[in-house]
Amino acid sequence: MALFLKSLSMKGFKSFAESTALDLQPGVTVVVGPNGSGKSNVVDAIGWVLGAQAPSTVRSQKMDDVIFAGSASRPALGRAEVTLTIDNAAGLLPIEFTEVTISRTLFRSGESEYALNGVPCRLLDVQDLLSDTGVGRQQHTIISQGQIDSVLNSRPEDRRLIIEEAAGVLKYRKRKEKSERRLASTEANLTRIQDLLREVRRQLRPLEKQAEAARRHGDLLNELTTLKIHSSGRDLRRLRTHLEQLNKRQGELSGEDRDLRERLSALDSGIMQTESRLTAMGGDDLGDSLAGYESARQRARGQLAVLVERRRGLERDRASFVQQEVVVSLESDKEVLVEELRGVGAQGDELARDLTELDSARAALQNDLALLEGQSSEHDRGPGAEAAELRGEQSALRGSIQRGESDCERVHKRLGFLRHRADRLEAEAQGLRQELADAEQAEMPLVARLEAVEGSRHERQELLNDAEAAARRAEGEHNAWTARVEALTVARDEARCRSRVDELAGVEGVAGALIDLVDIDDGWAAAVEAAAGEALQAIVVEDAPAARRAFGSLLTKEAAGAVLQVPQPRAGTAPADFGEPVRRHVRGRSPGVDALLDFLLAKAVLVQGPWTAAADLALSNPGWMVVTREGHLFGPGGWRVGGEPSSSTEAALAEARERSKGTASLSEAARERVAQAKVALESVRREEAAVSRHLDANDSRLAAAADGLQRIETDRLEAQTEIEAQRAHLDDLCDRVQREKQRMAEVQARLPLLEAAESESEDRSRKLAEARAKLDERSNQITDRHTELGIRAAGLDERKQLLERRIAEIDERLAGLHDQREAAARRTAELGLREAAIERLSAFVAGRLEAVEHELEGLRQRRRRQSEEVLEVTARLEDLRAERETTEKRLEEVRELLQRAGVDDAETRLRIETATEQLRHELDCEPEAAMVAACPPLEEGVTVASRIRELERELRLMGPINPLALHEHEVLGERHEFLKGQLDDVRQTRRDLNKVIRAIDAEIVNVFAAAYADVAANFEELFETLFPGGRGRLRLTEPDDLLHTGIEIEAKPSGKNVRRLSLLSGGERSLTALAFLFAVFRSRPSPFYVMDEVEAALDDVNLHRFLELVNEFRESAQLLIVSHQKRTMEAADVLYGVTMEPGGSSKVVSERVSAVVAS
Repeated sequence: MALFLKSLSMKGFKSFAESTALDLQPGVTVVVGPNGSGKSNVVDAIGWVLGAQAPSTVRSQKMDDVIFAGSASRPALGRAEVTLTIDNAAGLLPIEFTEVTISRTLFRSGESEYALNGVPCRLLDVQDLLSDTGVGRQQHTIISQGQIDSVLNSRPEDRRLIIEEAAGVLKYRKRKEKSERRLASTEANLTRIQDLLREVRRQLRPLEKQAEAARRHGDLLNELTTLKIHSSGRDLRRLRTHLEQLNKRQGELSGEDRDLRERLSALDSGIMQTESRLTAMGGDDLGDSLAGYESARQRARGQLAVLVERRRGLERDRASFVQQEVVVSLESDKEVLVEELRGVGAQGDELARDLTELDSARAALQNDLALLEGQSSEHDRGPGAEAAELRGEQSALRGSIQRGESDCERVHKRLGFLRHRADRLEAEAQGLRQELADAEQAEMPLVARLEAVEGSRHERQELLNDAEAAARRAEGEHNAWTARVEALTVARDEARCRSRVDELAGVEGVAGALIDLVDIDDGWAAAVEAAAGEALQAIVVEDAPAARRAFGSLLTKEAAGAVLQVPQPRAGTAPADFGEPVRRHVRGRSPGVDALLDFLLAKAVLVQGPWTAAADLALSNPGWMVVTREGHLFGPGGWRVGGEPSSSTEAALAEARERSKGTASLSEAARERVAQAKVALESVRREEAAVSRHLDANDSRLAAAADGLQRIETDRLEAQTEIEAQRAHLDDLCDRVQREKQRMAEVQARLPLLEAAESESEDRSRKLAEARAKLDERSNQITDRHTELGIRAAGLDERKQLLERRIAEIDERLAGLHDQREAAARRTAELGLREAAIERLSAFVAGRLEAVEHELEGLRQRRRRQSEEVLEVTARLEDLRAERETTEKRLEEVRELLQRAGVDDAETRLRIETATEQLRHELDCEPEAAMVAACPPLEEGVTVASRIRELERELRLMGPINPLALHEHEVLGERHEFLKGQLDDVRQTRRDLNKVIRAIDAEIVNVFAAAYADVAANFEELFETLFPGGRGRLRLTEPDDLLHTGIEIEAKPSGKNVRRLSLLSGGERSLTALAFLFAVFRSRPSPFYVMDEVEAALDDVNLHRFLELVNEFRESAQLLIVSHQKRTMEAADVLYGVTMEPGGSSKVVSERVSAVVAS
C-alpha cells in the first residue's frame, strides 16, 4: 500500500478531553462502542483536520462546538487540537518527507491554526498537498452519518462533484476560475482602455496644428537665440580682449607714473642738495680772506680787526643775496603756474561749450533716427510680407489638398468595412436577445420565491437580533447589579474598617456605625454623605458612660475612630426658605438615631442646578450647609468638591443583591429565546439556500446571454460610433478640401498684384537703408567726438589739480625761507659779538702773522680749486632742473593717458556688464558659454545680423502661439501609443485567456468523460452484485454539455418497477448509494476511506454483500469503519473500542483481531 493513515491524535476535540492517539494500520479498521461514547467523533476529527469548514460537516451548529465543552467532573477546555500522520514512504505526496503530519488547532477566540510537520501553514497548502491523491475539499472519501442518504437526495450537479473530486478535476476548475476572474478583469480593462483611447484621439487632432506651429516657432526661436548668443559672445570676447589690453596698458602707465614720481622726488632732493652745496660753497669763499691777508700785510697790522669785520659783512651780504635769489626764483615759478592754471580753466570752459553743442547735435540726430525707424516700420508692414505669406500659404494649401483627397479615399474604404461588420453583429445580437428573453421569463418566479424566503429570513433575523439585544441588555443589567453588589460590599467593609465598629462589638451601649443605622433614599447618598461628612463612619453610643467606654477601648487598642452620643430631643430648627431639606430623605432605625440625624442635618439643604447656584445661596445664607446631587458642599466650614459615595447602607446592599438575582433569571430566559430564534433562522436559511441554488443556475444562464449580448452590443456600438465618426470625418475632409481649393483660387488671383507692389517696396527699402547708414555714420562721429572731449576734460581736471598742488608746495617753501631770513639776522648779531672778540685777539693774530703768510700760498691754491667746484655744481644744478622739467612734462602726459585709459576702462566694463546681463536674463546663457558658442551654418552671403533681423521678422509674422502645444502633443502622443500598446496587450491577453479556458474546458471534459465512463460501468457491475437480478445505471442530465451536466442515478431492484429513488426502502437506498460511492472508489482509487455506520440499515444478506466490497478494497486501500454490526467487526484487521464513563470523556482501547482469534 503506497499511502495510508498512520496515526490520529486528538486532544480537546469534542468528547476527547484528554490526549488520545490511534495507531492506524493498513487494511480494515473498525471502531466500535456504545451510542454516545464518541466513536463518530473519530470520523469528524479526520474530516476536521483535513480542512472541513462547515460546522454541519462535523455535526455542529458552530465551529467552536468541536472544543470540549466540559462535564460534571471536568471543566471545559480552551482549544481543540487534532493531528493526523500520513505514511508517505512511496513519495506520492509532493513533499520530501516519508511521514507527513497535518495538525489543526482551534481556540475559543475563533483563531484557527494549521501546520505541516510542525510548521505553520494555510488551509490552501493542505488542500494543494492532498489534491493529487484523490482527497479533495469535498472529502468524498469520508462518509459520515446521514451522508449515504444525501448522495441520493443531492442535486445531479453535486453527484458530479464527487466524480470530479475523485478524478482530480477540481484543480482544473480552480485554474479555470482563476482564468475567468482574470478574463473579467481583462474585459473591464479593455473597455476602460478603449474609452481612454477614444478620448485621447479626440484631443490629439486639434493639437497637431498647434504643435506644428509651436515646433516651427521653437525652431526659429532656437536659431535666433543661438545666433544672438554667438553674436553677443563674439562682442563680449572682443570687449574682454580690449579690456585686457587696457588693463595691461594701465599697468604700464601706472608703473611709469610711479617711476616718474619717484624720479621727480629724487630730482627735487638733488636740486635742494645742490643748491645747499652751492650756498655752502659761497659761504666758504676765500677771496676776501686773501684780500684781507694782503691788505693786512700792506697796511698796518693794527687794521687786521677792521679787515676781518669787513670780511664777515661781505659774507653776510653774500648769504643774504643767495637766499633772496631762491625766493625770487620760487615766486617766478608761482606766477608761471598761476598763469597756466588760468589757461587750463579757459580750456575747460571751451570744452564744456563743445560738449553742449555735441549734445544738441546728438538730440537732433536721435530725432532723425526715430523718424527713419517709423518709415522703416511702415515699410516692413508693406506688401512684401503679405506676398511672402501668400506664397507660403499657396505651398501649404497645395500639399493639404493632396492629403485631403487621399484621406477621403481611405475613409470611403473604411466605411464599407464597418457597415458589413455592423450587419453581422446585429444578426448575432438577435439570437442572444431571444435566449436572454427566455432566461428572464424563468427568472421572475424564482426571484419572487427568493424574496419571500429572504423576507422570512429577515424577520427571523430581526427576531434573533432583538432576542440577542434583549439578552445583552439583560446580561448587562445583571453584570451592573452584580458590580453594584460588589462595590457596596467593598464600601461597607471599608466604612466599617474606618469606624472600628468591629473592635467595639462587645462594648456595652455601642449601637454601631451611623452608616449602618440609617436608610437613605435613592439618589441622595452623595448629598447625605456631603452634609454629614465623616460623621457617617462614626460610632453611635447611647449615653455618656457608653461614650467613655468606647473611647477608652479605642485608646487601649490604639485605633483611630469617632464616637457620637445620641443627643437629647430638642426643639426643631426653622426650615429654610430655599432648597430641599436633606433630613427628609434619610431615616434612622431607632429614635435615638433620628435625634442624632436631626442634630447633624438640621442646617443641610439640597439645591438643584449648577454648583454656582448652590455657592451663591451658601454665601447669602452663611448659617446653612448647601449641597448638590453630585455631593458638592458649600458651608461655613468651607467648600468641598463631591464624588461617588464612599459608603453604603445595608438597605442599599440588600436591594442590590435582590436586583442581581432577578436580572440573572431574566438573562437566562433571554438566552433561551436566542437559542430558539437561531434554530428558526437556520431552518429558513436552508430553504433560502435551496431557492438560491436554482436562481444561481438561471442567473448563470442569464449572465452568459447578457454578457454575450453586451459584448456584441458594445462591438456593434463601437462600429456604429466609428461609422458616424468616419462619416463626419469624411464630410469634414470634403468641406476642408473644397474650402482649400477656393482659398487657392483667391491666393493665385491676389499674388501677382502683391509681387508687383513688393518690387516697388524693395526700392524704397534700399533708399531708407542708405539714409540710415548716413545717420549711423554721423552718430558714430558725434559719439567719438563726445568721447574725445570727455577724455580731454578729464585730463584738464587732472592738470588743474596738479597745478594747484604745485602752487601750494611753492607757497609752503616761501614760508620756510622767511623763517630762514629771520634766523640769518640772529646769526648776524652773534657775528658782531664775535667780531669784538676778534679785535681783542688781534694782538695774538699779529703774533701769528708769519704763520698766516706761510699759509697764504695754500689759500690761493684752495681758491682755485673752489672756483672749479662752484662751476661744476652750477652746471649740475642746471642739468637737474632741465631734467626735472622734462620729467614733469612726461608725468603730465602719463597722467593724461591714464585718465583716458580709465574712462575707456569704465566704458568697456559697462558694455561687458550690459552684455552679460543681456545674456543671462534675455538669453539664459552664461558669458563663458556664449564666448565659445559656434555660429550656426548660414547661407552664403548672409551675415549674422541680417539673419537675426530676418528671424525676428518671421517670428513677428507668426503671431501668438500656444507654447505648451508641442509638449502637450508629445505627451498625448506618447499616451496614445502607450494606450494602443496596452490595448493590443489586453486583447492578446484576452485571446490567451480564452485559449486557456477552452483548453481547460477540453481537459475537464476529457478527464470527466473518462472518469464517468469508468464509474458508470463499475456502478452497473456493483449494482448487479448488490442487487442480484436488478439493474442500475448512471445517466447524464445534459449529455451534450459534458462541462456542466449533472448525474442522475437510476436504480431498479429485482422485482420492483420504481421511477423515483425516494420510493426505495432504507436498505435499498443505502446499497444504491454505496454502489455509487464504491463505483467511484473503484474507478479512481484513493489511499483511504472513512465510513461512519454506512451499513446500519442493511440486513444480513446485504451486509454480507457490503463486506465483500470491503474485502475487495482491503488490499489496495485503507478503510476505517465506525459500526455496530458484529459481522463488520469480524471483518476488521484492527478493532478500536470507544467508551465514556458517566460525567467523563471518551477513551479508546485497541486490539488486533488476529490476537483475539489466537487467544
